[in-house]
Amino acid sequence: MQAVQTDAIREMTPPPGPAPLPPPPDERRARRFRDRLGTNRGREAAAGYLFLSPWLVGFFVFGLYPMVMSLYYSLCRFDVLRVPQFIGLENYATLLGADPYFGISVWNTLVYTVLRVPFAITGSLLLAVLVNQSVRGVKWFRTAYFLPSIITGVVLSVIWLWLFNPSVGLVNEVLGWVGLEGPLWLQSPDWSKPALVLMGLWSVGGARMIVFLAALQGIPDHLYEAVEIDGGGAWAKFRHVTLPMLSPVIFLWTVLEVIFSFQVFTEAYVMTQGGPLNSTLFYNLYLYYKAFDDFEMGYASAMAWILLVITLAVTVVQFRLGKRWVHYEGGV
Repeated sequence: MQAVQTDAIREMTPPPGPAPLPPPPDERRARRFRDRLGTNRGREAAAGYLFLSPWLVGFFVFGLYPMVMSLYYSLCRFDVLRVPQFIGLENYATLLGADPYFGISVWNTLVYTVLRVPFAITGSLLLAVLVNQSVRGVKWFRTAYFLPSIITGVVLSVIWLWLFNPSVGLVNEVLGWVGLEGPLWLQSPDWSKPALVLMGLWSVGGARMIVFLAALQGIPDHLYEAVEIDGGGAWAKFRHVTLPMLSPVIFLWTVLEVIFSFQVFTEAYVMTQGGPLNSTLFYNLYLYYKAFDDFEMGYASAMAWILLVITLAVTVVQFRLGKRWVHYEGGV
């Protein structure tokens, strides 16, 4: 009887179906992502990426993508209006071997850098030493020297355009007071670059002076006292204490100012447009003309990459030479 019941139950029980299929890979990954997001560590990581997202978007969209595309365009003939035509290294070969204005622009930029960087750094350093003295009203002098540096760009160029005017400019007017005949400045091929370098006087009291001043105030007094005990005067203090202690700051500004000088553009574009006789045709100005006057974007992109290589090479040389004269407290 029991055997009959067992057979009846077995007959009524439906046969087992096939094993359930595993979820597709996309669903498994989504499930793992939800599981991770549900943990504290996952939520912290999501919050981190959320806060990083503005920088990541800016870097990839406005930084990395334009750089990659400019590298590609540098290998193309591209005038914006037509599809880029790949030509390999032809732009670089033309720049380095057949473009006379490329050499002129490189030479002008190097001369401007060699003249401007020592002038700007020395002026800011001496001004910082001057306003570091404990005299009455020194805070007023610091503010007065800093204020001109807030005027930059086109406005500053227009002001100096009038100052350097050979006929009615203030510079030649002052030289006339002491019996000197002023040059033609921006209208002279010999004086155009020195004139732009003299414009650096305007900003010697800016950020560089502030950084030098902060570094000066961080030098321990006992170092100066040791020089006094040895019989040293003001020059000995400056040479054996101030300069070595400021050498990391001097090195920092040297690297930055060389890079800034390689990028000179606004002054030449507003004041001279590269003249007279191409004496102020700086590298970035020539790059601008090729890109937006001649619409040779591929050629201009090649110029930009060559400038990047030159800047990196000069910076590496500066770091190598800096090991010989930069003094780091603690020997780092």
